[in-house]
Order: sequence, then C-alpha cells, then structure tokens
Amino acid sequence: MGRRVLILAAGIGSGHNIAAGVLESCFQTAPEVDAVQKLDILESTNEIYRMLYDDGYFALVEAAPWLVGWGYDESDAPFRLAQWVSLWDRINTTATAKAIKAFRPDIVVCTHFLPTRLMSLMLTRGVLEAKLEVVTTDYDFQGLWLSSPFNHIFVAREETKAHMAAIGVPADRITVSGIPVRPGLEDAVDRKAVLTRYGLRPDRPTLLISAGAAGGPYTQTIVQQTLRMRNEFQAVVVCGRNDQLKSQIEGLVAFNRDRYRVLGYTNDMPDLMRTASLFVGKPGGLSSSECMAAGLPMVLIHPIPGQEVRNSDFLLEEGAAVRCNYQTTVGYKIDQLLTEPDRITRMAECARQIGRPGAGPYITSAVLGDDSAPLWISQAAQKSVLASSERGIAAANLYAGRRVRTLIDAPTGMSAGVITTAQLDSLLPAKAESDSSGTNLSLSADQISSLRRRTEPGLMFTLRRILGKANDLKLQLSG
Repeated sequence: MGRRVLILAAGIGSGHNIAAGVLESCFQTAPEVDAVQKLDILESTNEIYRMLYDDGYFALVEAAPWLVGWGYDESDAPFRLAQWVSLWDRINTTATAKAIKAFRPDIVVCTHFLPTRLMSLMLTRGVLEAKLEVVTTDYDFQGLWLSSPFNHIFVAREETKAHMAAIGVPADRITVSGIPVRPGLEDAVDRKAVLTRYGLRPDRPTLLISAGAAGGPYTQTIVQQTLRMRNEFQAVVVCGRNDQLKSQIEGLVAFNRDRYRVLGYTNDMPDLMRTASLFVGKPGGLSSSECMAAGLPMVLIHPIPGQEVRNSDFLLEEGAAVRCNYQTTVGYKIDQLLTEPDRITRMAECARQIGRPGAGPYITSAVLGDDSAPLWISQAAQKSVLASSERGIAAANLYAGRRVRTLIDAPTGMSAGVITTAQLDSLLPAKAESDSSGTNLSLSADQISSLRRRTEPGLMFTLRRILGKANDLKLQLSG
C-alpha cells in the first residue's frame, strides 16, 4: 500500500492554508502516495475557540499591536507554553483528533504550530503512529513551532537553522527549504497579456497594492497617498474578502479609473506578482516568499509586531524591500523608488536570489524520503533548550549538568533523542559497552528497566520511546 498523507493547517490568515494547498498538490502527484487530505483544524473546533484564534488575533492586531508583539516575544523561546494552554487546546480539538485518527495517516505535515502541538501530544500518548513533518511559514523560527516528538522541521533560511542547532535541536532534523509557494512564480509571464486582461498599459510601472486576505483598512491610506504621487504609474488594488473596503477604494479612485483596478479576493496573484513593478503591503510569510520567488521588490506597510517585523528585517537586510515607518510618507517613499528604476531592478535581483520557488516539490520529496524515527527531547533537555533560547547562550555552553547531548542511533547515524549531561551521567553506570572516549552507549531493554528506581521518569519515558519495539538500544553521543 502507498502512503497516506495528512496536511494540517490553521486558518489564521490565508498563508498557512495556501502553503498547505501547495503541498497537497505536490503530494497528489507523487506515485508512492495513495491518499492525501488537507484539514484546517479550526474548521473542526467550536466557534469560541475558532473566534479566539482567528477573529480575536486580528482584532488584537488592529486594536493593540503592541500586545501581539508582547505575546510573540513571550512565546518566542521553545517549551515555554503554560500547561493550561495545552489543556485548553486539548479540550477544544477533540473532534480534530478523531478526524486525524479516522484518516489513519502514515505522514502528517503541519503548516501551523497549533496542529504541530496537537500531533506531538497524540504521538506522545501513543494514540497515533505517524511521521510528523513540520513546515514553518515565516522567515524566522518561533518557539511555538518546536514540540517533542517530531521527525523533521523545514525552515525558510540558513540563519534559522543555525539558531535552532545552537539551542540544542539536532542539525540533521532541520532542513532549509524555503516556504511553499504557488507554482510558476519563477516562470516568465506575458506581461502585456496580463495588463491587457485588466485594461492597463504596458508603458507604465505597476503597483500591486495588497490588503491581505482579510482586507486591511490601512489600504485606504496607501491609495490616498498614491493619488498625490508625481511619477507616472498604475495600480492594482487587491482588497481580499472585505467587500466594504473594496467599495471604499472604488469611491476613492472614482475619478482616476484609468490608473486603478480594484479587485476583491483573487486567485490571479501569481500572474499579478510576475507583472507588477512593486508590491505594496504587509510582509506575511507567504506574501513575502511569493514576491521573492517572482523577483518582485516590496514596499512594506504595517508589519505585525513579531513574525512580520522579523520577516521585514530579513527582507531589508537582503536588499529586496523598503519599509514605510510613517503612514504620512508612503506615497513619498514609493515616488522615490519610481524615480530610480535602476534601484528597483537591483531590488528585484536581490529578491530572486533569496526566492525559493521550488520549496513545495523539494519538501514533498524530502518528506517521502525521510526514514527517520521520531526525535524525542527529554523534559530536562526541553528546559535546557528553553534556557539556551532565553539567555542567548548555545546549549553546549550551559553549565555542565544542563548541557544537552544528542543520542545518535548507531546503525542509521540519525539523531534519536536529546538529553542533558546530568541525565547521561545517570546512565553511565549501566553501560554495557564503552569505548575509550565514552562516546558509545549500549543498553538492553532489561538494563533500561533496571534503571527505573534511580532514573527520573522523564528520562525513562524518553529512553523507552527511543527503544520502541527493539530489544536493545545502541547509541552514540554527540554534543
């Protein structure tokens, strides 16, 4: 029988589901896959839970963005989540857990941290046996994405991998893949044909002004500013699912219909991105990665504190974007860029250099080729990862007992678990075999059982999970 692949997202914004949809299409074309299902876990939860995570989040973004930034910073370190939050998630995702078990997946791919937490819990409790593959959808790593156990985590850039490895995550479990984007963004497009489709001219630079899927009210400010610009331009304004915003924008540009095209939600974004000269909007993970894949420079507006500010920092560092810190100078900043077409060309090239248009197929191939067993991080090691992240100290440089050590499965060479030096010391008297450097650890199931009385429960649990159905445990140590 072929593989059964379940892709889990959470509809907080549109990016996580777009990434999930890209992966769904890729897995559907893989010959070794028999069945693929995509599930937005919020759709199977109760209304209160759904509103708190989706509507509540965007209400906070609008009313108190500083609070969103504070929440992001508070949860930035891995394994910091309060126990009551996990309990709240568990209570409200009962139906989701039933749907997951009913599908009987061999592989679960998560494009949001909520289903990642749920899946780790199900694997820990032994109610499901499946590979857990985690696909992050922002340029920076955020601690909520890391759970135990998991098989593999896919990140957007090299610095993210370096950070995760420094705080104690085994490097062989981290792959730099980029964020899955819709296909064809890197391909040439008939620009004239796309512009003709919208009644626009090929001899003018084109602004693609995006309000996001929900339709941000700041879009009115952007359009008002562009009305006063000196340079020649034309604009496509995408208002998402906000019909009221679309009507308001149409009213604003009523006397400039030759220069503006106002759209609601559209599936034409890949063509528009390959046609436009500049993207004006927020640096969401998907929006940013699709612009980079298309070689489209960005003018960044109102990044949400936390992940979008981090995305913004990366894009600015790479020379692919400019950021508008004042609402009053958005038009001025765009005007400045339009007077420097060579600069826009350079920004477009910088965007292409960091774009990863093939992320979806790459991740699909890597997931299907992943033969690893789950990686288990002991509770003590989780505290060390947390301490390393909070203090900005590499996990290998924590004081002796809290340093992390990676258990490596000797036959495969893959990491199998992460424990602390103190936990390792408690195992050394029971070692059946040892080389002169003390880097080999071999324990039988009987020996592990004999450790029960003098070894902490968290370590025993980790060892039993690593041992699985085997009769002995032959590991090497790293770190």
